[in-house]
Amino acid sequence: MMNTPLTMTQMIRRAEKYFPKKQVISRTAKGIQRFTYKEIGERTRRLADALQKLGVERGDKVGTLAWTHHRHLEAYFAIPCSGAVLHTINIRLSPQHITYIINHAEDQVLLIDSDILPLIERCAEHLKTVKAFVIMTDEDELPETTLAPVYHYEKLLADANPSYEYPDDIDENTPAGMCYTSATTGNPKGVVYSHRGIYLHSMALGMADSAAVSEKDIALPVVPMFHVNAWGLPFASVWFGTTLVLPGPYFTPKLIAELIEQEKVTITAGVPTIWLGLLKELDEGNYDMSSLRAILCGGSAAPRGMIQAFEQKHKIPFMHAYGMTETSPLVVISTFKSYQEQLTDEEKLDIKAKQGILVPGLEMKVIGKDGEVAWDGKEMGELTIRGPWIASEYYKDERTEEGFRDGWLYTGDVVTVDEEGFVKIVDRTKDLIKSGGEWISSVDLENALMAHEAVFEAAVVAVPHEQWQERPVACVVLKDSYIGKTTKEELREFLAPQFAKWWLPDEILFLKEIPKTSVGKFLKRALRDSVHEELRQKN
Repeated sequence: MMNTPLTMTQMIRRAEKYFPKKQVISRTAKGIQRFTYKEIGERTRRLADALQKLGVERGDKVGTLAWTHHRHLEAYFAIPCSGAVLHTINIRLSPQHITYIINHAEDQVLLIDSDILPLIERCAEHLKTVKAFVIMTDEDELPETTLAPVYHYEKLLADANPSYEYPDDIDENTPAGMCYTSATTGNPKGVVYSHRGIYLHSMALGMADSAAVSEKDIALPVVPMFHVNAWGLPFASVWFGTTLVLPGPYFTPKLIAELIEQEKVTITAGVPTIWLGLLKELDEGNYDMSSLRAILCGGSAAPRGMIQAFEQKHKIPFMHAYGMTETSPLVVISTFKSYQEQLTDEEKLDIKAKQGILVPGLEMKVIGKDGEVAWDGKEMGELTIRGPWIASEYYKDERTEEGFRDGWLYTGDVVTVDEEGFVKIVDRTKDLIKSGGEWISSVDLENALMAHEAVFEAAVVAVPHEQWQERPVACVVLKDSYIGKTTKEELREFLAPQFAKWWLPDEILFLKEIPKTSVGKFLKRALRDSVHEELRQKN
């Protein structure tokens, strides 16, 4: 067989050559803009040429601090296809973490959306390696800024070569991109993605029993392009000629619903908090969602009640999945086996509430205290993964020894596996509650609470207990119409038939909001601190 390199240059070239009429629909500060793949291809070549003129060499890191729009998409391909490394930076992190990330990665150039300038201006004096700042804006002139030297993205492109040729000698194992974890403790950890890994992960997204992304799709990545490469959707979509809808900055559930309706989106992807917001919008508004063939949900476990509402009330297929920064991210996805199509709606919902079965190309082991666990849907253990789009280490970080052992990634996620091989996330190892020597899953309690009609969001954390070591406390955000009407006793009665008595939360606290991480997951560490303080004051 021919030993042809698996590089990203093939992806963008294919889009230019075979899908020049297909569109990228991009929402920016000025509104909706539409580009063909022919235009995106030319602009991408111009950007690659412009970056080289700025002194970017092979292997150099180029950081992006940007929302999900066409300019960011151009950077997704121009940077790695010219031999440099795309470093997407999470703009929702603290200035301290952003400074750490840029310095640790040794970014040479930063591409920055104009509204993010104040954030970078605060970090600028501490940045050690950045030689140039490029501002991405719809305006003809640059905004005032203290950054220097600073360049206008569109003017750089106007002066660049539209026929720039990507190098043909890029090694498939060289770095193409990198992301840093959102880090609940300590500094974020860097993960480097190779051309080969991105290529194979994109193929996996196109598999019929995976997300089945194809040319016929109209894809809306709601998960930001600064979070694990928008789960790889931009890479796969460009390669396959998929129409892309990029939602831009500061979107709302209403805007997402309108984009799905207006652009006839077929597949969209995001974390559960996004879909909770959309569900509320659909319940209150009147939208045509009939074009959707799949909502792809990952990042944390989706509540069973939310899945049921999308599937049964709104007739929108819901696809649970699991992954992490270290896994590019797709690991497991919840699709039915052929003989499971005959199951009842309730039985199907039970399957949908699990994260799914392993995507072809990967291997997994689930390790409990006595070795590999039984596939009985009950025995719990830590999920370990290996495969061609799974990281083998953290970038220049001594924590590699904790996360990677014997050729396996130890995910830190506690799971069960049923007889059919479907994985269910039970908890993060650090979020499991140990009460009287037995484990309680905070995720199971959260999902049960969010199935109650009055509950908008729920998070469960452990608090220390003299007798039982730890006990669960539930933090609940009620839907507006139920505030002041729904009681703790009512919620506890709702939970009682579903769990053993000792699983039930000792306390239920009503909150206005639950703190979240930069990528929309519940921030359990901050929540634990505030719960401990509130209970201490009560006592």
